[in-house]
Amino acid sequence: MNKKKIKNVLVVLGGTSGERQVSIETGKACAKALKKKGYKVSIFDPKIKHFNLINRNKIDVIFNALHGRDGEDGVAQTYFEYLNIPYTHSGVISSYNAMNKIISKEIFIQNKIKTPKYFPIIASNFNKSEIKKIISKKKINFPVVVKPINEGSSLGVKICKNQKILFKSTKYLLKKYNELILEEYIGGQEIQVAVINNNPLGAIELIPKRLFYDYKAKYTKKAKTEHVMPARIPKKKYNEVLKIAKKTHTALKCKGVTRSDFKFFKNNFYLLEINTQPGMTNLSLVPEIANYSGLTFENLVERILLDASTNR
Repeated sequence: MNKKKIKNVLVVLGGTSGERQVSIETGKACAKALKKKGYKVSIFDPKIKHFNLINRNKIDVIFNALHGRDGEDGVAQTYFEYLNIPYTHSGVISSYNAMNKIISKEIFIQNKIKTPKYFPIIASNFNKSEIKKIISKKKINFPVVVKPINEGSSLGVKICKNQKILFKSTKYLLKKYNELILEEYIGGQEIQVAVINNNPLGAIELIPKRLFYDYKAKYTKKAKTEHVMPARIPKKKYNEVLKIAKKTHTALKCKGVTRSDFKFFKNNFYLLEINTQPGMTNLSLVPEIANYSGLTFENLVERILLDASTNR
């Protein structure tokens, strides 16, 4: 968008998902950055007011700072399209596909992007014997990962060392979620790549003090996850993971900024998932990667803003 045409920006934050607090922190940080850039900024929380109450006549652009269900799965984006207000980040279909871990993995495979072996678990036909058969058929070894198909920030993720823990974790999760995904656990280095407007910004390595990079590791200082920028991998491999992240961003037809999460194991990259609404808090990875590449937080947020449109 033309910067001169943008006067009033509405930052949508909060919402009702399990990532509400992270969304609020992201939204406030982005609102502050946009104000520094000279924009008139207002805040909207869909938990307090419904999307239909957004006054389209007073808003030039919506900056989407929502995380999790209803915020990055196509629901909020559908409302933005209905209101016909330009908005940031990915559109309806891209958001839905990226948030749904089954659909996104199918797209990865179609595009020859390595991802851990997996299969869905549905509450309505949960069967221990059938799960055992599929694990054996697909040659998936323990430990395995079981998680909801449409949560972010590692909410609901369980690493299961054996069948007993797997079925206990699955039973627990199916009380809250209708669909889960079981996938093989991949060891190795945790590598995450930021892409903005189809351009990879860089790759960062994470060394969690916890078992894996879970919600606490992502958003609490006490977890003390070590960030290594740039990632400690050979230059050839570094360039390779940037290309894979760009390919993923393009394959899902994403817009604005995304973050792709990888494991680097035995000289191969395994794509775990792509995040279309990555965090923008003071502990978040995308701002850190951008800063290393020479892009300040304020300029990063403005670049995301200027990419806004409808029909995304």
